[in-house]
Amino acid sequence: MTCTAPPVLPETGAARVGAAALAWLSAHREEFALDAHALSAHGDVDTSWKPLGELAQVCGRVRERTGPADPRHRTAADLLDFAWRQTGEGRLFTALQRLEPFATYPLEVYAAFASAGLRHTGYERAAATVAGTRGWRATEQDPNRRLGVLNSERHSGIPRHGPLAPALRRTWLGALPEPWTFERAAGYTLTHVVFHLTDWGRTPEGVPPDLTGYLGHWLPPWLDTCLEGQAWDLACELTAVAASLPAPPDRALLREAWARLARAQHADGSLPEAGGTEDLPAPSGFRGCYHSTLMAAFAAALTTARLGETGTPAAKAPGTPAPVPTAPATTRSTPR
Repeated sequence: MTCTAPPVLPETGAARVGAAALAWLSAHREEFALDAHALSAHGDVDTSWKPLGELAQVCGRVRERTGPADPRHRTAADLLDFAWRQTGEGRLFTALQRLEPFATYPLEVYAAFASAGLRHTGYERAAATVAGTRGWRATEQDPNRRLGVLNSERHSGIPRHGPLAPALRRTWLGALPEPWTFERAAGYTLTHVVFHLTDWGRTPEGVPPDLTGYLGHWLPPWLDTCLEGQAWDLACELTAVAASLPAPPDRALLREAWARLARAQHADGSLPEAGGTEDLPAPSGFRGCYHSTLMAAFAAALTTARLGETGTPAAKAPGTPAPVPTAPATTRSTPR
């Protein structure tokens, strides 16, 4: 009997797409910078704090899942530091807290930094005070958003205001819906439910067995549908989910997904949210590709780490001890 080594992703697969995506993000970092309206009562959160928080979340995870010698590790660490400086090393969160004390997005953005070891104790004290109120506990939210807030509370040192399980079972994925009801909005709620359950890929065992089995059946055709429909942003998120589940990922599925994503990626490293690149010879504008490019970098880091392509530790299987991180985050706390 001949033993063969398990297949690995080709050189042109996930690692190359992820490196090119990070290079584009680094070159366009100023587009993530907070402007004068970031603390305005009429400011647009979706074009200021949201992109910055997404940059922090992705770069924190890429830094964790790549080794120090990997260029992606260095680029991600540099971008994470850039994002933290944009917040005044956490000081702007206290100002945001005073402006909108019962808004949840400041805590959700802050948690992305806190999970990477960047903390501001003054903000955490203020946030904990608000989180202890009945008004905070009664905040009305979509179920998948509530999962995110519960996860953010944990990262910020705040006792969770409720259990995860009831919120999970009120989500689209938690209901184990008929697979033919999958569509774009359901796809994005599905991916974020998995991100919250696994803490953005850190703990695959956070996905319950019934959801693991359900996704094992239906994630492949859903991913194929998105790739066929050139929905690159959602395809990247689904690819990240495939690399975050307790069961070993399907190497053939991921290899094919990354081959198609590589063909969709522009020469400058950006990835459009949707559409055929043959119709878009010029790179898309920042708003049309920043999120999908972030998700490409994120999914690539999870994929290569999970499959052992870069030598970083794969995500732990259920019941196994937590691996020693390749590059543990150094907690940096700003007092006020």
